[in-house]
Amino acid sequence: MDLVAGRTFAQERRPIRHVDWFLLAVTVALIVVGLFLLYSATNQTLRQDGLDPFERVKKHAFVLILGTVIALVMSVVDYRFFKVYAGFVYAGAMILMLLLLVPGVASDTGAFIDIPGANLLQISPAEFLKTGVLVVAAAIASEIRAPVPELRDVMRVVALSGAAIVLLLANVEIGTTIVVVAITVGVLVVAGTRWRHLGALALGSMLLIGIAFQMNVIEDYQLDRIRAFLDRENVDEDVRYNLDQSLIAVGSGGLLGKGYLSGTQTNLDYVPEQHTDFIFTVAGEEFGFVGALTVLLLFALLLWRAIRIAYLSKDPFGTYVAAGIASMFVIQMFVNVGMVVGIMPITGIPLPFLSYGGSAMLTNFFAIGMLESIHMRRFV
Repeated sequence: MDLVAGRTFAQERRPIRHVDWFLLAVTVALIVVGLFLLYSATNQTLRQDGLDPFERVKKHAFVLILGTVIALVMSVVDYRFFKVYAGFVYAGAMILMLLLLVPGVASDTGAFIDIPGANLLQISPAEFLKTGVLVVAAAIASEIRAPVPELRDVMRVVALSGAAIVLLLANVEIGTTIVVVAITVGVLVVAGTRWRHLGALALGSMLLIGIAFQMNVIEDYQLDRIRAFLDRENVDEDVRYNLDQSLIAVGSGGLLGKGYLSGTQTNLDYVPEQHTDFIFTVAGEEFGFVGALTVLLLFALLLWRAIRIAYLSKDPFGTYVAAGIASMFVIQMFVNVGMVVGIMPITGIPLPFLSYGGSAMLTNFFAIGMLESIHMRRFV
């Protein structure tokens, strides 16, 4: 009887024996940090409004529980199931995005679908579209038989990703568009796409961006954010207010921070949307450079595990899914932290596992579940 590390080969092939506990530990650490930062960012404002200071934390905890269930289900399900039904996952996500264009379906902001009778959760189809593009791009790339993808293979992936981007731009989802592009590029790079093809895609993307500006697809407030980033000194104070307050909060933390629940900018609610897109400012102000660096280290460990799982995957589909997930996490982390510290323009990209938000958090848990499923089945 064949033995592997003192166990029979059949025992070694059991998926449960190969859970990536380190990935789970890093994810839990980020979730716990996020809960503490969320409470700090919201408790004073809620108290002033006569509300429960834990209201946002409780709603966030509900989403975390739901996300945990999703991650468990995804880890139990064989990830190769999604290769077979990738087209249906993609089509379902696209249909949800199309529903936002139907009058009376979308919420007041136009970015969410309200769930009747549920006040704890709204569906953001843009977040689920990330998943659709991820699995369909990985499925197409995994079917390529040539040593490197031919132009027609690249164009198949780009066409499906481009269709998703058109719907995102129609709903002014600039942040999610950036993430979808990163996922697509990540899958194509790992698949071995020629650099000249990637260069052509980059040129085409820049052309489309120019067309988007000319056709007024970009909203005025988004243009103001770009102006504030490019020429901060020559824009109105109200235009650069978010950026100014963010920089003050992070800069005032110094080396070790002002202490938990002691951040001036945070307690006085000076930083707009601090519990969502600007949650990193709480870490910078209250825990200083050391605390902010610790958060970044946790993200670095998360990315390391995703890349490692991509490398260890048994088949190309698993490799491309894990690579796409790594690309998704890294672009969100880089853009979010970058806009907080002023090296990127402000966009609506939340920080994974830290920012308050339902659909984005569920997508993150889906990604962790998929990574675990790939890791657990690398011998099966």
